[in-house]
Amino acid sequence: MRAVLQRVTRAGVRVGGETVGEIGPGLLVLLGVGRDDTEGDARHLLEKVLALRVFDDAEGRMNLSVVERGGALLVVSQFTLYGDARRGRRPSWSDAAPPELAEPLYEYFVAGARNALARVETGSFRRVMEVELVNDGPVTILLDSRKTF
Repeated sequence: MRAVLQRVTRAGVRVGGETVGEIGPGLLVLLGVGRDDTEGDARHLLEKVLALRVFDDAEGRMNLSVVERGGALLVVSQFTLYGDARRGRRPSWSDAAPPELAEPLYEYFVAGARNALARVETGSFRRVMEVELVNDGPVTILLDSRKTF
């Protein structure tokens, strides 16, 4: 499972011109599910996202997690995180999980996040979305459950 985390002052996602999720200060999580991922991958990645100290403390040091800061999450499914562009000019998506495997793991990740935080918003799975954000810092972190743990 892969995630791109962006610390944001605000972020939102629209489908067909309608806002389906938006947050204030927190993390935008672009989440990709790989073909071999399991609930264990989702659980470990979520634990990492929730514990990662990327918010400033009183001294201005990145020393607080999204939980400690009381921030929100906006979780957006993004299979393109598994795009393999090593050959040719068109990425291969063969390492991305098919929707019937990816959606339950995405929902598992979101449900776990909702158990930990007061505010968790999402995009719409398998839909074309417009994601807008104001990156705070900028702070952008790449996570991969196969490389992080």
